[in-house]
Amino acid sequence: MTARSLVVTGAASGIGRAVAVGAARAGWYVHALDLDADGAATTTDLVRAAGGDGRAHVMDVTDADAVAAAFAGITTAGPALRGTFAGAGIDVGGAAHELAPDVWRRVLDVNATGTFLVVQQSLRAMMTTGGGSVVLCGSPAASVGFAAGGATAYGASKGAISSMVRTLAVDYARYGIRVNAIVPGPTETPLMWANVAPDEVPALRAQIEREVPLGRLARPEEVAEPALWLLSEHASYTTGSLVGCDGGVLAKSSISV
Repeated sequence: MTARSLVVTGAASGIGRAVAVGAARAGWYVHALDLDADGAATTTDLVRAAGGDGRAHVMDVTDADAVAAAFAGITTAGPALRGTFAGAGIDVGGAAHELAPDVWRRVLDVNATGTFLVVQQSLRAMMTTGGGSVVLCGSPAASVGFAAGGATAYGASKGAISSMVRTLAVDYARYGIRVNAIVPGPTETPLMWANVAPDEVPALRAQIEREVPLGRLARPEEVAEPALWLLSEHASYTTGSLVGCDGGVLAKSSISV
């Protein structure tokens, strides 16, 4: 059994799954958490196929009692919790003047409050184990408006992540806990196409590839790499940072003349 464990939320697919599998290769015991039971179980199978070990958990990040119960089980059995990747998130689009209040609340509840609840339990655990690393999942939407529009709720929720990283990094450095975030650009994940009709995906993918400076979408494994670095001791002096892995999206101006 390895001497350290990692919690990954949003582990059933995409970036979360890539982080879980990559962490297994690096020697972490991986707790794969998601609402999607089958997806979390598949991720755990992949963790073991990669030579690691872990356990799948079904959990709703917006349910404070469920989050607390999951962490109680995680922290009382297996290796000490030393890392968390909080990747669970949703993107429900819509123009602000038409956005239903319950949709706004749902996006903020999952992306901001859900992240906070997971981080809160992680901090409590790591304060008793000598510290660790917490990595959140931000977005360029926290800094700029998307040309496609309709990302008011999503952008606001990711702005909360950026602020959370900075305040938590300062508050918990004294406990040996580092808090950072990755900021992924367009990535081939289910979330990427959540608000796109299936027949529109090819054309939109081609448009995005033209607009991203590197000329393509990222693979989840590429985005997982900076997260794994932040979780590792190689990033031992890095805290409060938003690490971009966006293909150059935030470096680019839309003005072409």
